[in-house]
Amino acid sequence: MNLVTAKDLGKEYQSGEVRVQALSDLDFEIAPASFVSFVGPSGSGKTTLLNLIGCLDKPSRGTLTVAGKEVGQLERRAGARFRGRHIGFIFQDFNLLPVLTVAENIEYPLQLVLDLPAAERRRRVQTLLAAVEMEDQADKYPDQISGGQKQRVAVARALVSRPQLVLADEPTANLDHRTAMRVIELMRRMRDEFGTTFIFSTHDPKIVGAAEIIHHLEDGRLVKSEITGEKPGGHHG
Repeated sequence: MNLVTAKDLGKEYQSGEVRVQALSDLDFEIAPASFVSFVGPSGSGKTTLLNLIGCLDKPSRGTLTVAGKEVGQLERRAGARFRGRHIGFIFQDFNLLPVLTVAENIEYPLQLVLDLPAAERRRRVQTLLAAVEMEDQADKYPDQISGGQKQRVAVARALVSRPQLVLADEPTANLDHRTAMRVIELMRRMRDEFGTTFIFSTHDPKIVGAAEIIHHLEDGRLVKSEITGEKPGGHHG
């Protein structure tokens, strides 16, 4: 059973008098526990596609099924609930809340959508703080930690609700090479440990090199897909 299936997927926007075709005739499938990159130049439709998969927007035509739900048929409130339970997001500018500590930032999605007792929320936060090696930074605020640490907190926050799917839009854009490689390795470890599927929109060759499946977008069309030979759930040295 695929986690994401797109058939004849298209998206267009009205910009004044002009109709902009952002995505056209996309067909692809993404299996559970995958590490997948959508790559292409600016304006190729990567972010639009991530927004559709993340149920932040609806297709103009075709079908897109995510974790058993057809995105085009989700009402706004149901879509928000579905996102909260099934999908985590990692942004290039981290999007941490400056008034919350590291631990509180990680816990925040649980307070929004899942009806969990405080003890279980704390347990999940502690588990992920350990997984991303940020236990000693738990009480610090975002402006007291480095960019790489912020991105590790963002990874933990994306995983705390135990989503089936994490969407990452240029997640290493603001990181130096060494830190970016550590964050990518962390995400692969999380995938192996929790069975989470990671889907990236990126220009970054470091992420492209780590992906098991690479889909190339140009002008809103899927021009090439390649399997790099890595196997989901396999060992990564």
